[in-house]
Amino acid sequence: MILIVMGVSGSGKTTLARTLAKLTGWQFAEGDDYHSEANRQKMHSGIPLTDADRAPWLATLHALILQWHQRGENGILTCSALKQAYRETLTADLPTEAYHFALTEAPKEVIAERMQARQHFMPAELLDSQLATLEPPADALHVSALDPPGVAARKVLESLGVTPLAETN
Repeated sequence: MILIVMGVSGSGKTTLARTLAKLTGWQFAEGDDYHSEANRQKMHSGIPLTDADRAPWLATLHALILQWHQRGENGILTCSALKQAYRETLTADLPTEAYHFALTEAPKEVIAERMQARQHFMPAELLDSQLATLEPPADALHVSALDPPGVAARKVLESLGVTPLAETN
């Protein structure tokens, strides 16, 4: 199974995904680690990425999760996956039963506060553009980023019918 933890920057994707990886022992990949330096610089400068900027990044992430699937490995990927077209790129060539999306959500004020408190290439000034771009998927698990990470992760696993290997807070 491939789980793609998605949402706007600062919504808790990485925190949730790392907790899920600890609970399951599954492969984990941080989507932000696969951005090109040009994309990182653009975002750091407060310039939203275009679809053309994102295309090679999404193709790389698609190749990663396709490899997991082909090897029969379970994996967790973080990726904003804001538009339906991005999600389709990520999951092309995968059977629909092989993957799930989990959308992390929190009030805009909470996300903005989190973004301002961390060191990241994505500035809080781009939050509005991310929220405007977000096309929430109808079939995603909705995860409150206000829940403690362990609670949120256990809810996701329960929804997926996955038994945790270990407990975490």
